[in-house]
Amino acid sequence: MSDALQRIEAWFSGSGFTPFDFQREAWRASRAGEQGLIHAPTGTGKTFAALFGPLSIALDAPREPAPEPDDETVRGPRLLWITPVRALANDLVRALAKPVQDLEPDWRVEARTGDVSASVKQRQKRRPPEVLVTTPESLTLMLTWDNWREHFDRLDAVVVDEWHELLGSKRGVQLELALARLRGARPTLSTWGVSATIGNLEAALKILVGTAPKRPARVHSAPYPKELAIETLLPPNEGRLPFGGHLGLDLLGGVLERIAGLGAGRSALLFTNTRAQAERWFQELLAARPDWAGELGLHHGSLEGGVRRFVEQRLAAGTLRACVATSSLDLGVDFQSVDLVVQIGSPKGTARLLQRAGRSGHRPGEVSRVLGVPTNALEVLEFAAARRALEQRRLEQRASGGLALDVLCQHLVTCSMGRGFQADELLAEVRTTHAFRRLSDAQWRFAMDFVTFGGATLQAYDRYARVADRRGRWRIRNARCARQHRLSIGTITSDFQVQVAFQRGRSLGTVEENFAARLTAGDRFQFAGRVLEFVGLRDLRCIVCVPKKAKAGVHTVPRWMGGRMPLSSELAATVLELLDGAAAGLFDGPELRYLRPLLELQQRQSGLPSSAELLIESTETDQGHHVFCYPLAGRHAHEGLSTLVAWRLARETPLSLATYCNDHGFQISCRKPLGLEAADWRQLLSVQDLERDLLKALGGFELARRRFRSVARVAGLIFEGFPGVPRTAKSLHQSSALLFDTLQAHEPEHLLLAQAKHEVLEAELEIERLSNALERIAAQPLRVRSTDRLTPFGVSLWAEQIRERMTTESFSDRFDAMVAELERAARGAAPAT
Repeated sequence: MSDALQRIEAWFSGSGFTPFDFQREAWRASRAGEQGLIHAPTGTGKTFAALFGPLSIALDAPREPAPEPDDETVRGPRLLWITPVRALANDLVRALAKPVQDLEPDWRVEARTGDVSASVKQRQKRRPPEVLVTTPESLTLMLTWDNWREHFDRLDAVVVDEWHELLGSKRGVQLELALARLRGARPTLSTWGVSATIGNLEAALKILVGTAPKRPARVHSAPYPKELAIETLLPPNEGRLPFGGHLGLDLLGGVLERIAGLGAGRSALLFTNTRAQAERWFQELLAARPDWAGELGLHHGSLEGGVRRFVEQRLAAGTLRACVATSSLDLGVDFQSVDLVVQIGSPKGTARLLQRAGRSGHRPGEVSRVLGVPTNALEVLEFAAARRALEQRRLEQRASGGLALDVLCQHLVTCSMGRGFQADELLAEVRTTHAFRRLSDAQWRFAMDFVTFGGATLQAYDRYARVADRRGRWRIRNARCARQHRLSIGTITSDFQVQVAFQRGRSLGTVEENFAARLTAGDRFQFAGRVLEFVGLRDLRCIVCVPKKAKAGVHTVPRWMGGRMPLSSELAATVLELLDGAAAGLFDGPELRYLRPLLELQQRQSGLPSSAELLIESTETDQGHHVFCYPLAGRHAHEGLSTLVAWRLARETPLSLATYCNDHGFQISCRKPLGLEAADWRQLLSVQDLERDLLKALGGFELARRRFRSVARVAGLIFEGFPGVPRTAKSLHQSSALLFDTLQAHEPEHLLLAQAKHEVLEAELEIERLSNALERIAAQPLRVRSTDRLTPFGVSLWAEQIRERMTTESFSDRFDAMVAELERAARGAAPAT
């Protein structure tokens, strides 16, 4: 054993731990010149498995002499650590700093993200730390420096933390290109990925290391799972859960009991699926236990960075009793005080639940404890399915981000700023990435034309010419182009945000402009854990104050786009397995025993959705005629499927139809009976001409026009403005719509238009999953049933319809009446849920 490894073993021993075999295996592989993907449960030491390989190599190398005081030579980082979220960067610096400084005191560990001050960034540029923690966007910004090659000329290894979070997204594609750039300058660079929640490990590894790795690569997995204890919170015997809804406040009392039962200095982390839900739960917890004021925290991505960091510090110190959070605290943040994770609402995916579970018991040998809080009756089934899937280690697979030409165009401008590039060399480098391994010559020419003169349609406009040929090297055209590009780097796009701020200037965070635009003076809404009163919209700031008098009633909660998460394919398949078992009389586990009256009622009235056949129900209410179909393909696929079926129906006979959906199925409503037989459904659910019909059914141009704004922003067609003077959402929308219409009219085959349409189908409607569902249905018998009343599964879909049509009060009354009718139908058995 080398001297460095002996020192590392001694460091572990002095800390009271013994290294795991998979950690030692990763260290040996790194020292042998390999790279790879480390896959192990959260809290078992993945970070140290990735760190000590490169660190041990440095420890065995001859020590470099300290630089002279007047030495201006840049000595770049030795280890680059990539994190997907800024909140994780500070935590990683704390986790890495102690072992690094204990073993190599001359090394510094620092973060470089958007939260780091300009003065620190300037110092880092002159004297970089040996271990630099950064994000994909900050790394790309560094590649625009003229001296980026010198800056990274000592770089030995790159570690990509939480690789699953980047994999399959444009951010992942952006990182693939950045890594290819670094490997071009440092051919022997070692790349390591770290994750706990990837189902297709070998594919994830290939995407990480690229198509032409200079080092051997393999997966290093822990041979044992971390122990999970997953419990679903259920109402008392006399209680029941609603059939619809997504807040879960019916079980607030049980959650309060579990939090109160934690020991001193112990915390609960409550995860919600949306920011609006997090705001409501924080307020309800505070209202129920005002004596906990000061011991409750709120954390989500729209809150001001200082507010988030304050909550993180208090969690780390163990001074919070509970914190309500969204996915902003999902990733790798190590809070030793957290003993319990509460998942409010279905996790919608096994990997997401496993990731969040790892936030509790975040220590080797500790049990990760999760309390599931279903927000409606059918989510009880999803929690049972999630536990079974995790027991069988069935995790969702992650796909590559694909050939995103808008990201490639952005990368070309980035490379033109780092002393420029030669086209043939850069093309070969780009093709070493998994995302662009099949990049054609025509697609490359399109990207080059796009950044040099805007392409065929836009070449008359000088502002689209950003890169020019300078004596055989392609360089950025001018300083204005360079500045705008640096401000636009990244692939994260969202609806336009406005600052929420008090009249005297203190900012609380951001809400989307379309929410703020609907407010009038005096309106009240919940944000940042408090009730605020809207004063006015000034200079793109939502000005608020604290109300002087309390006002009864439910206050508005901001809604952010992108909050809906569809049921994953893996979890949906497990739900069908449980339903198949219930149809055969198997009700194992507390969740299924609780749901037994409801499932037996569904079986008597119509049948249970099944993997063996497709269940289709029709019934009449005073709202009209309703058809319910249960493919269990997830909300996004059902949105596309319901609209497709309605369009195909109306194509044959003019009809006024309405569609509604959830994760389990979709509903089509009409004023008169549709009279559909099994043969009719075969045609309506045919996979033939799927993409063509789907685009027509959904008004493909309008959907693509909206998606094009994101594509155009990433590609550099649209500039969102300088700091302090951003363009309004209306202006950006008008610019992108004009560009879309111009290209559609004069260059309909434009590759960015094609990409926007493809992304609509892939990202918004999950066309691959929809297609798979239709192929599965084609091989299944159809059970078409007419019922004299709504079934339990039908009620959950019917709730989607009346919620959109009625006020809160009338919805509640109507819904209670429908549930009472269901319970009367179930008399003679145990009380219906």
